[in-house]
Amino acid sequence: MQIVDRASLSGSSRNVVTTFANWGEQLMSFRLVGFALAAAAALGVMLAGARAADPQIERGKYLASFGGCMDCHTPGYFFGKPDMARHLGGSEVGFELPGLGVFHGPNLTPDKETGLGNWTNEQVVKALQEGVRPDGRILAPIMPWRALANLTKEDALAIVAYLKSLPPVRNKVPGPFGPTEKPTSFVMKIVPPAK
Repeated sequence: MQIVDRASLSGSSRNVVTTFANWGEQLMSFRLVGFALAAAAALGVMLAGARAADPQIERGKYLASFGGCMDCHTPGYFFGKPDMARHLGGSEVGFELPGLGVFHGPNLTPDKETGLGNWTNEQVVKALQEGVRPDGRILAPIMPWRALANLTKEDALAIVAYLKSLPPVRNKVPGPFGPTEKPTSFVMKIVPPAK
């Protein structure tokens, strides 16, 4: 193998050697980027597989689907087009309860600003089974906490594990609105019968 000094080459030969050297550097860069992307994809698949294989999370997902959580807590659900990219990220449609006001299904994802990200497991269980938020506010009567109170501790914690495994969705739902306040979003009304 003969080593050639680029400076000693004529114009066109120097360009060919320079182009070849640059091509080699680019090829090495592409290989490194390709390797990094492949490693990231493999790690993502492994983490997703590990999360999906967790029996507690799978149990929680199963229970949440039967509990109807998606109905009131997923954007677009009440319009017939649930936005699964924001699954359980909070509803843009509120329920108006006569004399109480309008309540929107909140964000159940682990987003720290708009969801359950700052709630402890015990606080989520208390909301699920006793209808009480960490700030002491009682949940709207539309929330089926009385039925969920019948869950075993293990099943309640499985739902919590599932909710905490979701990707965080930043979505602050409107409200709640008191009975004299005007809602800022869509509302489903529960209308009492005529007297």
